[in-house]
Parts: sequence; structure tokens; C-alpha cells
Amino acid sequence: MTEREAAYYESVGGGAARCLLCPRGCVVPDGGAGFCRARSARGGKLFASSYGLYTSLAVDPVEKKPLYHFLPGSAILSIGGMGCNLNCSFCQNCEISQGSPATRRIEPEQLAELAAREDCPSVAFTYNEPLIWFEFIRDCAPLIRRAGRKVVLVTNGYINPEPLAELLPSLDAMNIDLKAFDDEFYREHTGGSLEPVKKTIRAAVEAGVWVETTLLLIPGLNDAASSVRAQAEWLASLSKDIPLHISRYFPRNKMKLPPTPPESIERARAEAAKALNYVYTGNMTDGEWSTTRCPECGHAQIERAGYAARVVGLKGSACGRCGARAAVIMSDRED
Repeated sequence: MTEREAAYYESVGGGAARCLLCPRGCVVPDGGAGFCRARSARGGKLFASSYGLYTSLAVDPVEKKPLYHFLPGSAILSIGGMGCNLNCSFCQNCEISQGSPATRRIEPEQLAELAAREDCPSVAFTYNEPLIWFEFIRDCAPLIRRAGRKVVLVTNGYINPEPLAELLPSLDAMNIDLKAFDDEFYREHTGGSLEPVKKTIRAAVEAGVWVETTLLLIPGLNDAASSVRAQAEWLASLSKDIPLHISRYFPRNKMKLPPTPPESIERARAEAAKALNYVYTGNMTDGEWSTTRCPECGHAQIERAGYAARVVGLKGSACGRCGARAAVIMSDRED
């Protein structure tokens, strides 16, 4: 594999380069690496130094991403690299996002062939932050789609508008972390900011990419009813059908607060459900709030036990009881 020159940068003199991929805008010194550790500078050029290097590769249930309304019950080939352009104190995958894990190499053609061999209808770039793998995803996506598969990102959404606009036409679905509806939280606990993430969500929805969002609820930091309500109402202003997954936090990385009480998750779910049609709870054993119900008549459409999903109340993409349109992307095999 030849070295890949990075997209979206400018030379700034002295052998350094300014990365323009994400809002962080790192000025990478000659011979050094950017904050995300996936891009390095040499002689005034920026290189995608993690191109094709992966740490994790597995066949997952699509519900694990989590995506509840996109090809429900299907398998998804999931691949992740290393590094991240945020520095979340509560990161759930800190070993690969902020550590130095062992890597292996894969070519775009090999990834597309593997998805076909495993008979996975879709491929997810996930586990760490996929957007710092921009060039690799850009090269993989057309091959994956040509093989009749879908392309998915599980992402923090922290990217500049221009590279995002280039990537969106090649994407089918995204799960985007909206970590809080509070810029102060973002700056203190992630090292980023809120507005670029909101812009990414809006752009993806407007581009016709299927979008679901995740909120990891952390006691005392982003669990206020007013914050959850504002987040849900903002999402609903884009579409009331955007699913929101509210997940229970557990101590991880640098964050040592006690786990989120289940009753806090329930309160947040009830608050968000005032604005959104589909709100789910994660990292909990209660199956009631993992069931997809028709917003019009309440009929159960998709039942879930853990990551196992069973379509029980849909006729194509409509409610099996009242006939209302269901906000679910079914597989080609089921349509």
C-alpha cells in the first residue's frame, strides 16, 4: 500500500501543515502527528497515516451500533481503527481511541469482498472515531455500494462542512453521538464544541442519510430535564422520527462518577418522548423501551431482546395495524 496524501489541509511553512478536516484545525509540525494521531506532516504535506490500519473487525447485529430503524435484525460488518479528534473523559472505547493498540492492514477492495463473503447487507465504520479515517472511507464506500451493500458511520459528528458534504452522498446511515445539548459540557468533557455536531446532524438529515442519535446520560453533567428536553426538541425540529438512544453511563476512562441510576434514564426517556416519536433506553435490561411502536396507534412493530430484533407488526414499511408510514429502512430482501 502506497502512502496516501490527506485531503483537506494547507501548508503553513516550515514543513508544517494545517489540517482542515475537523474544527480542531491542528497545525501539525514537520515530522509530527495531529491531535487525532491519524494524520501526520512531512515537508509541508499532510498524510493519512492510519489509512487502512484497523484494530477491530467483527460481524455485529446492526442493533449494537445502535441502529434500530435501519435494516432491523440484520448483520453488519464493523471495522474500527485508532485515534479520535475528541478527548472524552468518559470514553467507552478509550483503549483504541486514546491508546496505542496493535493494528492490521486492509485494502478497500478487501473490505468490500469481506462484506460480500460474510453476507452482511451493510458495513459500519465504528468503534473509534471513523471521520478521522476520511480518505479510507471515501475510497471504500463506492466499492461497498457497488457490491450491493450499505455504508454506515457511528461517529461523534465532529467534522467540517466541506469534507462532510463530500462524504454524505456515499453514506446510507449514521448514528451520531449528541453528547449533551450544552457547549460548556463539550468543551470541559470532550475537548470539542457542540455547534459542529449540530451542523453535521442537520446536514446528514437534509442529505437523506438515515440518522439516529445517542446520548450517554451522565449523572449531574448532562441529565437535567431542561437539557434533555432542549436536545429532543431540537432533533424534532429536523424530524420527529429521528430515533434517540439514551444510554446508561458506567465509569470508564477518566470519569469515576457512579453509574447512571435506571430511574434517571426513565425520566430522560419520558422527557424526550414528549418531542420525539422514537426514544429508546440503552445499557439496560428493560425490554419495554427497546420496542418500536407505531406513533399513531401504539402497535408493536419491532420487538427486541438484547441485540436480537424481530419484526412483528410491519407490512413493508407501514404499520401492520393502522397502515401509517413507519420510519424504518427495511432491507431490499424484505421489501
